[in-house]
Amino acid sequence: MAKERILIVDDEEHIRELLRVNLETVGYEVVEAETGEEALMQLTDQIALVVLDYMLPQMDGLEVLRIIRKDPRTVNLPVLMLTARNEEIDAVLGLEMGADDYIGKPFRVREFLARVKAALRRNAGKGEVEDVFQYRGIKINRANRTLMKNGEEVALSLKEFELIALLSSKPGRVFPRDLLLQKIWGYDFVGETRTVDVHIRQLRKKIEDDDKRPEYILTVRGLGYKFREVEK
Repeated sequence: MAKERILIVDDEEHIRELLRVNLETVGYEVVEAETGEEALMQLTDQIALVVLDYMLPQMDGLEVLRIIRKDPRTVNLPVLMLTARNEEIDAVLGLEMGADDYIGKPFRVREFLARVKAALRRNAGKGEVEDVFQYRGIKINRANRTLMKNGEEVALSLKEFELIALLSSKPGRVFPRDLLLQKIWGYDFVGETRTVDVHIRQLRKKIEDDDKRPEYILTVRGLGYKFREVEK
């Protein structure tokens, strides 16, 4: 069985070496790029995942990510962003533009490897459930991964769609943040649930008429989130 190939994009040689050694130790094949331009040249059909630094010289990580998501050949390629800038705005920008996940520097190698494994597993295990859910103005088609609101399609990222599909699968049921993290992102680390909150916030902006007073996705204080119970 061929090894999964991972592209590491970082201008710091010691970071690339750290990641490469640890990824190769657990069985991955690794290729490296020092700049965004070089990274785009390395993108072939054999690349299974990109580890992308936020701060790159000349073409930064967000620009690289934008190009990856515009190309039909790489639109669904898993991208894990690295950033030394731990402010939430940086995470929001990356997630809004289609990053699957992000991890701040410095990071624990074990956590990094777990996130890589989870991203690859999610991408390999994508399956379609022939199911349509409709409530008030929205219609969710899990088979073709679309969401319509008032007859118009709403553009959602992969994670945003997976969140709304999961929450709406059991209206009224509370999904704790840790459970959402495990089911959607495939890992479970205490204190990392901000990723869930960021995605929920962006999702609400797209589907709610008033994201401060949501109609569909409700917050259960101290627990997590739920889709509003369907009226009978």
